[in-house]
Amino acid sequence: MRTYQIFSDSSCDLPDNLLEEHQIKLIPFYVSFDQENYFKENIDISKEEFYETLTSKKIYANTSLPSVQDYIAMFRPTLKEGKDILCLCLTQKFSGSYQSALKAKHILEEQYPHALISIIDSIQATGGQGVLLMQIAAMKNAGLTLEEVTHKANLLKSTARIMFTVNTLEYLTKGRRIGKVISLARDMLDLKPLIQLKEAELIPYSNIRGRKKSLDKVLDMVKEYFDDTEESPADYLFCIANATTLEDAHYLEMKLETYLDRKLTLPIFQIGVTIGTYTGPGAIGICFVKRYECI
Repeated sequence: MRTYQIFSDSSCDLPDNLLEEHQIKLIPFYVSFDQENYFKENIDISKEEFYETLTSKKIYANTSLPSVQDYIAMFRPTLKEGKDILCLCLTQKFSGSYQSALKAKHILEEQYPHALISIIDSIQATGGQGVLLMQIAAMKNAGLTLEEVTHKANLLKSTARIMFTVNTLEYLTKGRRIGKVISLARDMLDLKPLIQLKEAELIPYSNIRGRKKSLDKVLDMVKEYFDDTEESPADYLFCIANATTLEDAHYLEMKLETYLDRKLTLPIFQIGVTIGTYTGPGAIGICFVKRYECI
């Protein structure tokens, strides 16, 4: 069996220690605050610098997807080593990153006709994409072939969810990502929108007054999901994704671990530049996906 390298675009928000542990390579998105100067996510600008700029200068950012050439430049060295490629991308509904990767695949397949290049639309983002990526890494570590991992990943991705809240809808509105969530827009003091990311759709859930209540309600959304589906949370991998409020993330982590009756095996993910541009400071949620052994 030929060995293969796992790639993802940077919207997966995987912590550095997990990238290193599983030898996953990232293709970065770009961000700009003036639509002239663009910075590579996690390379030219850190998450902390990004959020500091948003809050201190009170401005909005724009993102730009990795180009076809970006993907080619990242993929080619792996192909030269005789390895195949699996790449997980941000949902097509949010970005053209998947299409860039596909175009790179078609170009490189002409140059490396014996190579296998698998490009997967995660239909997710941030921690939802990240937990799916962790299952892909687990399958590779278990010895599954590239074809087997691709097949199972495409089954698993429909089980991934993010239940989350944002401090304000203004970033989603400015980024034109509000979609069905417009039904939550209300000009009311301290009202926190609750949203689900399901199969590439932002699904409105409700509004609730107050930050702490919104965190508790995020957990209630998870409980309702498993009550409605009658599935077991034991069959799922979970993580907390958080933008700028680490104390709240630890609170939500504690509440989730109590509900699951187990410790989370993944660290808290920090929502990065790509998704943070649209969710803003204060976004926080619970992400989960079914374990590959349970499909």
